[in-house]
Amino acid sequence: MKQFAQEKNEEAVSPVIGVILMVAITVILAAVIAAFVFGMAGNMSSSKSVAATAAHTVDGDKQVISVTYQGGRDAGLVENVSVNVNDGKVKTTFPGNVSVGDSLKINSSVNTGNKNHVVVTASFTDGGSQVILDTYV
Repeated sequence: MKQFAQEKNEEAVSPVIGVILMVAITVILAAVIAAFVFGMAGNMSSSKSVAATAAHTVDGDKQVISVTYQGGRDAGLVENVSVNVNDGKVKTTFPGNVSVGDSLKINSSVNTGNKNHVVVTASFTDGGSQVILDTYV
């Protein structure tokens, strides 16, 4: 009598997984190369490093918001600095070329009883602008 030996299927899932991984790697590589070729990766702008501070102070008998330009690594690229208080109720800019330590005083009676929302924006020589301070004082 013949005994039939059972044949074992020794193939695992690994060839299928290998093919799927190779296709995935190829697609990702093609997408990265296409991004560089078509310039999609070159449109990112870098942020500048400059700062300002704001404080609620008393100047004589007046309540004022004192905004001070602190400068930073990219201070040489700043063209002007503008200050916006309480969503446009007061808009002003630092006069002339702003230097590190320059301070601007604004009457704080704009928003009596509540804190004033101060947003300071710097404009740069490359045409860009960036918020450098967004705070309540």
